[in-house]
Amino acid sequence: MEFLSNTVVLSRMQFALTAIFHMLWPILTTGMGIYLVIAEGLWLKTRNCDYYYHARFWSKLYILNFGIGVATGIPMEFQFGTNWAPFSEAVGNFFGSLMGFEATWAFMLEAASLGIMVFGWERVNPTIHYISTILVAFGANLSTFWILTANSWMQTPAGGKLIEGKFIISDYFQAIFNPFMEISVLHMFFATLETSLFVIGGISAWYILNQRHQAFFSKSLKIVLAAAIAVAPLQIYIGHLSAEQVYHYQPTKLAAMEAQWETTPAGQSADWSLVALPNDKEEKNEWEIAIPNGLGYILELKKNLSEPVLGLKEWQPSDRPHLVGLIYYSFRIMVAIGFFLAGLMLWSTLAWLFGKLSPEKIPQQRWLMRAWIFAAPLGYIAVDSGWIVRCVGRQPWTVYNQLRTVDSASHLPPSNVLTTLIGFTLVYFLLLVAALYFGSRIIRKGPNLALPIPGVETQPALITTPAEFVPDERPVETQQ
Repeated sequence: MEFLSNTVVLSRMQFALTAIFHMLWPILTTGMGIYLVIAEGLWLKTRNCDYYYHARFWSKLYILNFGIGVATGIPMEFQFGTNWAPFSEAVGNFFGSLMGFEATWAFMLEAASLGIMVFGWERVNPTIHYISTILVAFGANLSTFWILTANSWMQTPAGGKLIEGKFIISDYFQAIFNPFMEISVLHMFFATLETSLFVIGGISAWYILNQRHQAFFSKSLKIVLAAAIAVAPLQIYIGHLSAEQVYHYQPTKLAAMEAQWETTPAGQSADWSLVALPNDKEEKNEWEIAIPNGLGYILELKKNLSEPVLGLKEWQPSDRPHLVGLIYYSFRIMVAIGFFLAGLMLWSTLAWLFGKLSPEKIPQQRWLMRAWIFAAPLGYIAVDSGWIVRCVGRQPWTVYNQLRTVDSASHLPPSNVLTTLIGFTLVYFLLLVAALYFGSRIIRKGPNLALPIPGVETQPALITTPAEFVPDERPVETQQ
């Protein structure tokens, strides 16, 4: 229990808690915003009322996630001034400006447009409303851009150098377009989109499995499946490119990701550790199952073996990441989920091609619907696992090879940090309970198919209207 008296460890735990919990909510809003743009666009193009009701229904979950995301994001950023003041003082002239861009350019755009999107259905022109929906989605994803740009700069600092304890920027654009930025932004963009697609698909599958609005939700399932056909394999490829970047720019992180203690010299192809039990203290793996030459093939090193793959022992313990087991298995969890979602996409695509996802036959695909429900939370786990690899693997640096974590933390009494950590844990637990309660309430209630449609005076009967809303048109004698 020595960590209870270590301010740096407690501050890291607090930031990890607030960051991981906060991330759960914008993950869905950034991806679901794009889905809302698609649904509303289909309604405007086809005037099919189902797409209008899809936009109205899913926007409720968007609003819930947006609200909790705001409530949890602000305390997280305040920690840069409370728990990480030396870090803010050292890099605030650049890092702080990116956080400012995220707040003013992205968050404010999303928040301002959200009011029109939520309350403007019957108050503004349909084109204006659609533009507001596009701006909401754009603002949400612009936030991702600025946050990932800031974090990528911490991974591969560029555009300046540390002078007398402060990072002086000489080339602002070089700092923004640092080596990690492009792939990191794309990786996170597709991660949020893929997670949102499988959440929407999982909820749709739940309705189909429970025989509620089956024709209605078969449409949303097909929309997300059509997008997943491109997104799922593309995300795996971008993840591969990200791993190659780690090899070139952060060899200590790669060694921790693969629990590789010994260096594989130039001229040899490194093995790939499939599963192992890393032991930090003994600097070895207690046991391991490895694929010979596997890492060399994954990183395409077979083509060029002129450079070694460095092991953790190449660095002093103070200069390399610890918690190797956490990094090692977080990486494998993320990769396994990525391939599982791609496999589910392939299974669903084959079912679609064979006509098994038609409104008449989709209720029979019970195992496929169960798989989609199972997949719904997996994207969250994959994203948080990826961020664990990204940030824990960067240690012992906050700014890689420039500023150490121990020098970035505020000098606070451990008891103070422990108190706030406990407070955040309790508050976030209550927020999670509230979110699950209101989210499940929205899902249990289902879509309101009786909402008035803008521009339609007399609402036509919908094929997807549930039986309880269909008027009984039998002759009076038969009804009696």
